[in-house]
Amino acid sequence: MEVRHTEVDVVVIGGGSAGSTAAIRAQRELPVGRVLLLEKAHVKRSGAIAIGMDGLNNAVIPGHATPEQYVKEITMANDGIVNQRAVMAYAERSFEMIRQLDGWGVKFQKTQSGDFDVKKVHHNGSYVLPMPEGYDLKKILTRTIRRAGVRVSNRVMATRLLTAEDGRVAGVIGLDVRSGDLEIVHAPTVIRCCGASGRLGLPASGYLYGTYENPANAGDGYSLAYHAGAELTGIECFQINPLIKDYNGPACAYVTGPLGGHTVNARGHRFIESDYWSGQMMLEFYRELHSENGPVYLKLDHLAPETLTEIERVLHRTERPSRGRFHAGRGHGYASDLVEMHISEIGLCSGHSGSGVWVNEKGETTVAGLYAAGDMACVPHNYLLGAMTYGEICAESALRYLRDGRPGGGTSDARATGEPPTTGALAEQIALERARLVAALGRPRGIPHHQFEYKVRRLVNDYLQPPKTANRLRLGLEHFERALDELNEVGATSPHELMRFVEAGFIRDSAEMAARASLFRTESRWGLYHYRLDYPDLDDDAWFVHVNLRKASDGRMEAFKRAVAPYVVSLDAGERRSYYRIRVPATADSGAPVVAGAKGPPPARPTEVRPASSTSTHQELPS
Repeated sequence: MEVRHTEVDVVVIGGGSAGSTAAIRAQRELPVGRVLLLEKAHVKRSGAIAIGMDGLNNAVIPGHATPEQYVKEITMANDGIVNQRAVMAYAERSFEMIRQLDGWGVKFQKTQSGDFDVKKVHHNGSYVLPMPEGYDLKKILTRTIRRAGVRVSNRVMATRLLTAEDGRVAGVIGLDVRSGDLEIVHAPTVIRCCGASGRLGLPASGYLYGTYENPANAGDGYSLAYHAGAELTGIECFQINPLIKDYNGPACAYVTGPLGGHTVNARGHRFIESDYWSGQMMLEFYRELHSENGPVYLKLDHLAPETLTEIERVLHRTERPSRGRFHAGRGHGYASDLVEMHISEIGLCSGHSGSGVWVNEKGETTVAGLYAAGDMACVPHNYLLGAMTYGEICAESALRYLRDGRPGGGTSDARATGEPPTTGALAEQIALERARLVAALGRPRGIPHHQFEYKVRRLVNDYLQPPKTANRLRLGLEHFERALDELNEVGATSPHELMRFVEAGFIRDSAEMAARASLFRTESRWGLYHYRLDYPDLDDDAWFVHVNLRKASDGRMEAFKRAVAPYVVSLDAGERRSYYRIRVPATADSGAPVVAGAKGPPPARPTEVRPASSTSTHQELPS
């Protein structure tokens, strides 16, 4: 295993949507070669979207919505537990990013007058901008990366972050997944854009990589941040999505909604007013699915043939190219059949939910010089456009950090001397990580990586899948702690298997995070995402706070509370619980609205208007 050392100003980890815009923006102000983009696959087909996307879910376009309206919508969708300044930073720059993408050649749906054709899917506002020809988005981003002069290292996976003795980030340890060599990148700034923890729960199919999210996103960014000393937040707010039964893709009711499609129960009746994903929508979906009115379906058979053709053009070409073949294989068609829906495995994702690395409105984490964007950075419901926007925000923050100077003078011995470090904290970190990886290669007859991963993810399903209880969460935590020792028995026989070994560690870390955060928050919030049978009620008095995780001084994972910062856009009590009123009232022939005995968070208390004032978003409250 050879070790190569590289020194740059900015290193971006992950070549998806957020990583692409981060690298492009940083390169505009730095000499060619001073920005390095690491991607464990290939930037041309990397990230959650792989090739493209059929629309933007959260476009804040003048004339259709204001930043203040959007901030209010996301606050409602996330039960009030948000850093509104971070959401506002995105909202104010959303349209600027759309215009930039438009200039790069990304094709958005427009009206006959040339305006952006915005659709309403959210419970209240209009934010969805269709991209029926968005299948070439990643190709456009890759071309722009190349033209900008960004230096790219494909097939290099980050395994650990380097930190200086004062706690600042100092670079990345990367594994070349083809040669097995180590690439040590020394850099004073690191922007992590590693995607969701999408390989956490096990899909109903049992296939390790048959996940709702891109299976390459194994929680890399969550684990890297944690071991570098950064805080994570909202991990108990799981990502759970409606999908097509037996198919690892969304039913896309939000795509078909503006064209007349909607979700119905087995009796053919609508039971939710809005198909926009939120925890409360998923709780109503779960209740209906498991009631006498289940299963649940996407209904399109009432639409005109030309409308169905338009839906197929988007869903079968851009969203999931295999979707048309899946339906054809079962002999189903939208004109004659309902599309059976189910619930995805659990994951961690801020893009679709609210679980990720703690960041502020500048993309800064709690580690100096370390930034995060995209699905792994906790700016709730940020989606594709939010990932690209925050990629730019993080790059600008990193450039300011470089420009303003770094206390302590440099971040590594390599920056000062041009030689690899032989002593000190960095040398020790590199030696420990190399020894960890070499040890796995020294166990060719060890536990196969896929067996270890299957076991951990099956236990995630057994003990973490909502509805949650303390008894199951504690048992799961015991298993995940034991898995930390078992990981040292997993072997590898090639660089590819060594990559899977590292990913298995990321998955185990994510599982422990999910268990600890879920145990810590003793209430129910975010609908199905954190629905506890032993604490079925929402408790704003004790739990209107962020739950954060960090690595304690003794090396153990600890959970603690952070105050919700004062809002920049106020909400009244009724607005705060707007998403609790998406249930279509039951009629005589539509069946019972909920499973018998099922409970959920209560309606809003009329006195709750906004969070208590706090002088700092980093205030730590007593447990």
